[in-house]
Amino acid sequence: MLPDYRVRQRDYLLQISRAITSQLDLDQVLRLILQSAVDMLNGQAGIVALVEPDGSYQIRQAYGVAKPILDELKPMLATAADVHEAAELLEGSLIALAKRFGIGFWQVVSLPLQAGDDFLGAIYIFRIGSGGFSANDRQILQSFADQAAVAVNNARLYQAVAQEKRRLDAILEFSGDGIAILDGAHLISRFNRALSKMTGIAPAAAIGRRFEDVVRIVDQRAGRTLVEAEANGWPLVESAHPLFIEGDLMRADNKRVSVEINFSPLFDREGRLVNIIANVRDITRFREADEMKSTFVSIVSHELKTPVALIKGYASTLRRQDARWDEQTVRESLQVIEEESDRLARLIDDLLDATRVQSGNFRLTPVEMELDDLVRNVVRKFQSQTKRHTLIADVPADLPMVYADEARITQVLSNLLSNAIKYSPEGGEIRVSSTVTPKEVIISVSDQGPGISPEDQKHLFTRFFRANNALTRKTQGAGLGLYLSKAIIEAHGGRIWVESDGQHGARFSFSLPRA
Repeated sequence: MLPDYRVRQRDYLLQISRAITSQLDLDQVLRLILQSAVDMLNGQAGIVALVEPDGSYQIRQAYGVAKPILDELKPMLATAADVHEAAELLEGSLIALAKRFGIGFWQVVSLPLQAGDDFLGAIYIFRIGSGGFSANDRQILQSFADQAAVAVNNARLYQAVAQEKRRLDAILEFSGDGIAILDGAHLISRFNRALSKMTGIAPAAAIGRRFEDVVRIVDQRAGRTLVEAEANGWPLVESAHPLFIEGDLMRADNKRVSVEINFSPLFDREGRLVNIIANVRDITRFREADEMKSTFVSIVSHELKTPVALIKGYASTLRRQDARWDEQTVRESLQVIEEESDRLARLIDDLLDATRVQSGNFRLTPVEMELDDLVRNVVRKFQSQTKRHTLIADVPADLPMVYADEARITQVLSNLLSNAIKYSPEGGEIRVSSTVTPKEVIISVSDQGPGISPEDQKHLFTRFFRANNALTRKTQGAGLGLYLSKAIIEAHGGRIWVESDGQHGARFSFSLPRA
C-alpha cells in the first residue's frame, strides 16, 4: 500500500487536474494552475508566462508578486531575440529582482509546460527555503505540469474556436446577401438580417419554419426548387452541384423582390445530409437594368428611325430627276429635313448627357446670372412654336441672382415648356412663375393638360420612363428629358418636383440656390 502522504498527493493531484481540465476560459485556467502550483510546492508567489501566437513570451498571470517587479520584467522580455532566450532571461532574473525589491525569496522552481514537442510556457514558483524534491515529488510535479499544459492547450484551442465562431457569425449576420441555414427537413435554424430585410420577416419568426413557407417564390423563372430537386434525387445524386433558382420573392407586405437562390448541401462523413445553406441575392437592380436596356433599345431605335426615315424620304424625293419641284415644296421639304436633323441631334446630345450622368462625368460651367431674362427669352421662343397655347412669363424683373450654368438651365426650362405643350394638346394657358425664399429661387411651369397620375409621378424622373397612356403614345420622346433635368438641377444643389391631382394639369418646379 502507498504511504498516507503519497495517497494524499495523488488525491490532490487528481482533484486539481479535474478542476483545471474542466475549465475552458484561459485566464481562469492560468489562475487555477498558478494557485495549485503554489499550494503544491509550499510557495509564497508565482508567475505563469506563455508563448503568445505572435511568438513573444509574456507574463499572463501572477500571484503574490509586486507590481514593480512585473513592470520591470515585461519590457525585459520584449528585448529577447526568441522565446527560449526570453524564458532563460526571465528565470535568471527572478531571484535577483526579488532580492533587490526586498522580498526575500531565494529559490525559484520552474515547471515547463510542454504539449508534445511544443514549448507552451512555464510556471515559476517562489519559495523560502532550500528543501529539495524526492523522485516522487518530481513525478507528481511532472504529472501536474503535463496536466497544466493540456489544460492551457485546450483553453487556447477553445479560445481560437470561439473567436473563429464569432468571426463566422459576424460574416454570416452582416453579409450583404440573405443567408439561411436549414436542416434536412428544410427547417430554418439560422436567418440573417439581410434575409430578414429582404423578406420582411423577423429572424425569430422565421427560425423553426420551413424555408419554402418563409421565402415564397411566386414567379419562378429558372432552376429547380428544393422540393422539385429532391423529388429527382438531389442532393444524394447531384451533391456536387448546388441548386439554383431565380424568380420573384413575395414579401410579408405582398411586395415582390427579384431574387436568385443558391442551395449548397453539407454532408457528414457517411454521406448523410446535415444542413443546406441557402444564399439569397436580391437581383432587382439587375433585372431593372436589363428591362431598362430593353426599353432603351426599343425607344432609341424608334426615336432614331423616325427622323432618319423622314430625312431620307424628303432627300430622296427632292433629288428625283423625273420631277420638277416648285420653290414652296422645296422650301417645306428642306424645313422638315432641318427640323428632323435638329431632333436627331437633340436625341444624340441627350443620350450623351445621360451617359455622362451615369459615369459621373457630368460637368457644369456656372456663372452669376439673372433668371428673369432667361425665362422671358425661353417663353418667347416657345410661344412662336404654338398657336393653341398662351405662354405667360409671370416673373418679376428683380429676381435674386443665382449661380448657375445658363445653357443647362435653359435646357431644363425648355424641356419643361416643351412637355407642357406636348401633353396639353387641347391648348390652354402655360404659365411660368417664380417664388423666392431666403435661400433659393423657385421656377414653376404650370399647364392645363389632363394631369399626371400619382403612380406615374413616382417614376417621372427615371431614365427612359414614359407613361403608358394614349396621349404619350401619340407624342415623340425617349424618356430622357426629365431625367436629365433632374440631374442638372441636383448638380446645381437644387431640387425638382411635380404636383398634379391626376386630372387638372400639372405643375413642375425646380429650385436654385441664391448667389
